[in-house]
Amino acid sequence: MNRARIALLLVVLAAIAAFFVLDLGRFLSFELLRAALDDVRSFRDSQPVLSSLLYFVTYVGVTALSLPGAAVMTLAGGAIFGLGWGLLLVSFASSLGALLAFLVARFIARDAIQQRYGNRLLPINQGIERDGPFYLFALRLVPAFPFFLINLVMALTPLRAWTFYWVSQLGMLPGTAVYINAGTQIGQLDSPGGIFSPVLISSFVLLGLFPLVARKLLDWLRARRVYRGFRRPRRFDRNLIVIGAGAAGLVSSYIATAVKARVTLVERDRMGGDCLNSGCVPSKTLIGTSRLLDRIRRSADYGIAQASARFDLPFAMQRVHEVIRAIEPHDSVERYRSLGVDVRQGEARIIDPWTVEIADAAGERQRLTARSLIIATGAEPVIPPLPGLDGVDCLTSENLWELRDLPQRLLVLGGGPIGCELSQAFARLGARVTLVEMSGRLLAREDREFSTLVEQRFRAEGIDVRTGTRALRVESGEGRQRLLVSENGREAVIPFDRILAATGRRPRLEGFGLEELGILTDGRLELDDYLRTRIPNIYACGDVAGRYQFTHTASHMAWFCAVNALFGRFRKFRVDYSVVPWATFTEPEIARVGINEQEAIDQGIPHEVTTYGIDDLDRAIVDGEAYGLIKVLTPPAKDRILGVTIAGPHAGDMIAEFVLAMRHGLGLNKILGTIHIYPTLNEANKYAAGQWKQAHKPEGLLRWVERYHRWQRS
Repeated sequence: MNRARIALLLVVLAAIAAFFVLDLGRFLSFELLRAALDDVRSFRDSQPVLSSLLYFVTYVGVTALSLPGAAVMTLAGGAIFGLGWGLLLVSFASSLGALLAFLVARFIARDAIQQRYGNRLLPINQGIERDGPFYLFALRLVPAFPFFLINLVMALTPLRAWTFYWVSQLGMLPGTAVYINAGTQIGQLDSPGGIFSPVLISSFVLLGLFPLVARKLLDWLRARRVYRGFRRPRRFDRNLIVIGAGAAGLVSSYIATAVKARVTLVERDRMGGDCLNSGCVPSKTLIGTSRLLDRIRRSADYGIAQASARFDLPFAMQRVHEVIRAIEPHDSVERYRSLGVDVRQGEARIIDPWTVEIADAAGERQRLTARSLIIATGAEPVIPPLPGLDGVDCLTSENLWELRDLPQRLLVLGGGPIGCELSQAFARLGARVTLVEMSGRLLAREDREFSTLVEQRFRAEGIDVRTGTRALRVESGEGRQRLLVSENGREAVIPFDRILAATGRRPRLEGFGLEELGILTDGRLELDDYLRTRIPNIYACGDVAGRYQFTHTASHMAWFCAVNALFGRFRKFRVDYSVVPWATFTEPEIARVGINEQEAIDQGIPHEVTTYGIDDLDRAIVDGEAYGLIKVLTPPAKDRILGVTIAGPHAGDMIAEFVLAMRHGLGLNKILGTIHIYPTLNEANKYAAGQWKQAHKPEGLLRWVERYHRWQRS
């Protein structure tokens, strides 16, 4: 920071310090205003120009220095100068003071802040450059956010000073008028009974109603802005059109038809989406087969002298598809039509905010209109941009289920949940699996000890785990395929027969007309807390929304999406992500809800850690699965649950008790005081709560109890 900036900062700080040290705030109190109002008005009548100038300069100074008292001064403007002249003075004084605060903060801090945090602020800067005036107008119009803070924050962005001034002048005008009007009435109080005058009561009613009116005005302005260039239909064919029949789309449609709305559901592929056809259902079916094979191989651990099995991949894949077919009726066209949903199979493309064009398999096109639209198009596997990968037949979580020959050497790219689940499954089915992960450990979102548990189990089962390994390129030819990688600064070669890309999933956004509508930002949907896109009547939920790509969260989001889309004009609901559980179905299974220890450290959240080893649990010993860990985070000396991670058999089932507890504010003491059936795995939850209780014994009280018992024995 150069000398000029330091000097200006010192001057500002000195002025603010003088305000508080000299207790100048007493001159900006409502009590003093009321007591001195007659004298001030006499001065105004004798010196109208000077009194206006002094008031104007004082208001500018208070606003420029971000001092408390602007609200009282605004009321004083109405009380002293009346509605017309008071509004004129305050409007320009407040805008000029805000501009001065803006310019001072920009001169002192913007360059330093942008240089230090430029990368983190890039999305904010881009949003301000694109929609800065609208954001500022919204903040000025609804006075829930402190105006002085708006001045300082906006100064750190690329917003132009002139734009800041005129938008502030316009945005603050309605609120200023309401306050000035209230001030004119307060100035007319002659007795306590005057408080109940109709005019004054109406002024306070205006103060209370203004935020609501301003919000409605803001919604109207936003709609007018985003719908510019589109022609809204006079009548609608449907209340709701949903694009995509995965978990999010199915639940959205079900809710809509349950409340008697007319809804159309459009799906271009198979009903049920990824979860039914290529995700949860097939993967857990194959994992179940692989676990059975593992138990047979470990039959001696269960007191069986000899057991064997012959695995056949085509037969196993046949069962996978039989399971899919068994579940299909739950998500079928016939079922949803019987519920009252108009199900269309075809390609959907959004033409304008209310119109969707549907092209069926025969090429026929039909356009339908709806008051609201929901995008629930899911996600798709990411194929890494690895040189040479396009020259081999790459497997993904989508096409894997057509595999009929078990690869002798399977190479898996990615050590996240999908990569880990499928690596262990295929290793147990008989493939030699090599798992390549670029980061230093598997399951990087979990705490390190849980990643270590999984990695140790993988290595014990013969999986070649390569963490900290970067894939360089794929080479193929002459009947062989291999991956070149960088390990510890040296190149290595990994031969393979088939390669599986499990490097993540991205929202499925192409081909639905979203680019033309302008609701994509950097290739993704930008949603507000109500799951609305930049076009207020178009919503999105499920994997396409990008935050949590789980079937259960897709269904959870769908409720908020459907209710807001159908009834948002009366009340909107913010989607609640406060308690989101998930599980990775490896062995050991990893289940989690809330924050883990690493996140608590990164976010600076005070916490305590309580652990319980499942290897000590009777039921786990009986089942021959005595391994795993429960880890609970709580605030210091409190039993409120911040987060839980469980590694062990059936962890995905065991976590449910903690999910319920967190959702309804129940602490570890409540879990400890609940009867759990013996012998069950869920007893581990109670024992974990007992570990916390043991660490928080009332030692002082127990010493007095010990003395009591000693006295009783004497």
